[in-house]
Amino acid sequence: MQVRLLLLGIDSAAMSTDAGIDLVAYAPTTRRAITIQVKSNLKPKPGGGKGKLALDWWVPESSPAQLQAMVDLSESRVWLFATNELASIAQQTSSGRHHLYMVTDPAYVPRKAPKPARVAEFSKFALELRAPELLEA
Repeated sequence: MQVRLLLLGIDSAAMSTDAGIDLVAYAPTTRRAITIQVKSNLKPKPGGGKGKLALDWWVPESSPAQLQAMVDLSESRVWLFATNELASIAQQTSSGRHHLYMVTDPAYVPRKAPKPARVAEFSKFALELRAPELLEA
């Protein structure tokens, strides 16, 4: 994650404590720091234990970080979300947590159509597209 940010011209530093913020990034063009929580998946797993393969992340509604980075280690992909936009993007909210998932099968047809569910539908949130928008705004 840090290397990918550096390639975009954004410096970052890892936090040494686990308080819901994993990185602090600094965009030199705006001269401001922004906090990032990083959530990762080693690889897709069956949704609900038996369903289609999916990546999924649980994020506390009260996350102190300004941004959320969702990472797929198996494909080296990163998506970046503003924490305050997760409520409208996550497919579920339960027990004070947002649940965001991405089904990896492009042929998957979700039962509920209003929110994106397939990996391809999240392309506009790719780190390379979102970092300049969110970090340098």
